[in-house]
Amino acid sequence: MLKTFRFLLLSLLFAGTALAAGAPFDAAKFDALNKEGKPILVAIHADWCPTCKAQDPIVSELLKMPALQGITTLRVDFDKQKDIVKRFKVQYQSTLIVFKDGKEVGRSTGDTNKDSIAALLKKAL
Repeated sequence: MLKTFRFLLLSLLFAGTALAAGAPFDAAKFDALNKEGKPILVAIHADWCPTCKAQDPIVSELLKMPALQGITTLRVDFDKQKDIVKRFKVQYQSTLIVFKDGKEVGRSTGDTNKDSIAALLKKAL
């Protein structure tokens, strides 16, 4: 019973992390946000990727900070949204791309350092 409870608790924890990492990528939403000049984080993610799993709680924690709360996160499934992956010229999962005023202002791949991810996100503001 205790194992079942732990499993359920961990499942909820990781489900919340995945949801906090952003809404599924939608081209129309992305284009509208860019047209409005809104700050955007596009996270290229794969469920099987250990680096992506390490990035999720870091990005989620950072986006809760008052200074970064205006950033909209859109999550691209590396395996299922190949057309979007190509659109952004991404070769690897765990790629984070930030946009400001409709233009890409920074990107990183494989980064799990909280400070450098925070610096990347600040470029969008």
